[in-house]
Amino acid sequence: MNNKKFISFVVPVFNEEENVFPLYEAVKYQMNQLPLYDYEILFTDNHSTDSTFALLEGLARNDKRIRVIRFSRNFGYQKSIYTGYLNAIGDAAIQLDCDLQDPIELVPVFLEHWENGNEVVYGERRSRKEGFLINTTRKVFYRIVDKLSEDHIPRDAGDFRLVDRKILDQLKEYKDEQPYLRGAIAAMGFNQIGVPYDRNERTRGQSKFKFNQLIRLAFDGILNHSLVPLRLATYTGLIVSAITFLALLVYLVGKFMGANWPAGFATTTILILLSLSLNALFLGIIGEYLGRIYQQVKKKPMTIIERQINSPVQEARNGKKGIPVSSY
Repeated sequence: MNNKKFISFVVPVFNEEENVFPLYEAVKYQMNQLPLYDYEILFTDNHSTDSTFALLEGLARNDKRIRVIRFSRNFGYQKSIYTGYLNAIGDAAIQLDCDLQDPIELVPVFLEHWENGNEVVYGERRSRKEGFLINTTRKVFYRIVDKLSEDHIPRDAGDFRLVDRKILDQLKEYKDEQPYLRGAIAAMGFNQIGVPYDRNERTRGQSKFKFNQLIRLAFDGILNHSLVPLRLATYTGLIVSAITFLALLVYLVGKFMGANWPAGFATTTILILLSLSLNALFLGIIGEYLGRIYQQVKKKPMTIIERQINSPVQEARNGKKGIPVSSY
């Protein structure tokens, strides 16, 4: 009987035609050094417009360990990873980016920590070969999210991680229209450990993450795991109200004492503009939360699968039953 543990590599892709083969060869080479494990590589294709899907289709024909899920459109990076987790059939899943910026050489280290009883093993980026501004922005963002969150979220940790089958099963119950998996997995608890590493530079192709997508991810990280922005709006409103009430008392006392207050057009204008700005800011925060509630109650599918290649079958895990494929 084959008692090897089964590892699912979850690889989200979008227009990565230059990186598909290098990623495949790197995983295959690495796993050949680990004969105690069987594996699959599950690509989730966000409806690539180049030859990415055709290349994946060719790989899957020649290697049944390659599975491909193609979405009907681009649903985004986080949803792509999440759908991959839901469809992974392994005893554990390891998320990899197709550009190989996260070193595949850390896989044995991840597996060792997993075998020692850690349900989550995540990579902590000590450094990354990017500009000073973007690096600083990322570091500030991770610290803000951790400070504001009601749960501890590891700093400088991305989506490069290993998660145990317990986590994968829990994620089936996680219904969020705008998932932030780093925070969701961190909030689950269990035994979690970080592995520091230096992130490689992208050598082929261009990053598909635009600055506005990074901003959107930042909002997801903060709003999904913190009520602090709402509380900040409440506290600020209370403070402004208290200051206004005190100012009114001072004004009334001065009037009764015969004070001759000068005309204050500039002051009045500034106060009105400040009040309008605060109202707009905090209504925007409240609107963000309401918008997320609205998206959530519609209960639309998180992703729509257009096509699958090498869907899981019972024989794929040598007698172990596969997990039914799902888009939510």
